[in-house]
Amino acid sequence: MNREDFPMLNSDLIYFDNGATSFKPKQVLAKMNEYYETYSANAHRGDYDISYKVDLEYENAREKVVNFINAKDKSEVIFTSGATDSLNQIATGFFAPLLEAGDEIVITTSEHASNVLPWFRLAREKGCVIKYIPLDDNYHVTIENVKKVITPNTKVISLAAITNVIGDVRPIKEITRLAHENNIFVVCDGAQSVAHMPTDVQDLDVDFLAFSAHKMLGPTGVGVLYGKKELLENMEPVNLGGGMNESFDNENAVILKDLPTRLEAGTPNIAGVIGLGAAIDYLNSIGMDRVRDRECELREYLIEKLVKLPHIDILNIEADSGIVSFNVEGIFSQDVAYYLNKYNICVRAGNHCAKLVKNATGVTNSLRVSLYFYNTENEIDSLIELLKDKEKIEEEML
Repeated sequence: MNREDFPMLNSDLIYFDNGATSFKPKQVLAKMNEYYETYSANAHRGDYDISYKVDLEYENAREKVVNFINAKDKSEVIFTSGATDSLNQIATGFFAPLLEAGDEIVITTSEHASNVLPWFRLAREKGCVIKYIPLDDNYHVTIENVKKVITPNTKVISLAAITNVIGDVRPIKEITRLAHENNIFVVCDGAQSVAHMPTDVQDLDVDFLAFSAHKMLGPTGVGVLYGKKELLENMEPVNLGGGMNESFDNENAVILKDLPTRLEAGTPNIAGVIGLGAAIDYLNSIGMDRVRDRECELREYLIEKLVKLPHIDILNIEADSGIVSFNVEGIFSQDVAYYLNKYNICVRAGNHCAKLVKNATGVTNSLRVSLYFYNTENEIDSLIELLKDKEKIEEEML
């Protein structure tokens, strides 16, 4: 689907690492180049025409994000450097001043490091308790297991909508409803979901959402921190500096600007934000339901082929996303990745920044194929052809 729009696909490369980053369509590249070539000024700084053009394009991109995730208002969308930055700002700027010793932070062992380490630091600094939702036999999160973990001391549940190794689609809406009934905040890591399925923050009712542009056809170095306005109003800026203050005369007389500007100190990644807006336009032109349906078709096709290979151990056969994690029996995952690379096939190997998931699965490293709508059945056939002969893999590793 739409392969002609992606310059990186104009070769014999087969790319199955979309969970790490996606390719960029020429429409996104053109929009970013337009900024650099025709109105390359700073944002919210200048009193001249090209600076005003920057302001319009920058804030237009914010409106596109608002509509894409169905936020209530542009004040709820903060631009950051990525999902990792967003999650760190949420933990440090909002929860650090709020949480006390003994308060519970609930996550799972299948979370990405960016949704684990900020909470670990907060727990150390504040004396909070980290608790883990048990995973079921498929390593999925169920509402029943969430109920088993929360207590009157639970203050925040932070979960990926789709995890980057197991690829399970979590029941975020139901979890949020349960959480709010018990006065618990919900943080959603949308790094693997926003690019792959429709996202409606009002319907989900999450308190915070974090995601990155580069996983959804946009540039690297740009992300989004969504938060309900009433919560962001109480969020301490992690970064202070230019652009986010109205005035300051001394240390006791500092006045900050309104949302969202007060949480966006310094010169932003202007071209990146504009590129994110273009990526949203591109995804909207396809339709997020079509994106999801196509990924599900490809995943079903891949699983159907993999299960026929007796030496392939699939870690997440039941997941409902474009992520498939597996191993070739008896061969180190990165050795298989190197082997596939010789034939221009890109897959991920290792622990995928989810170093706790081995506690549930018993598997330390795996191969990961992460699909996107521009992948094809023919590419999957090429992968299967190389995987089906275990002896060939072993021979080429010598």
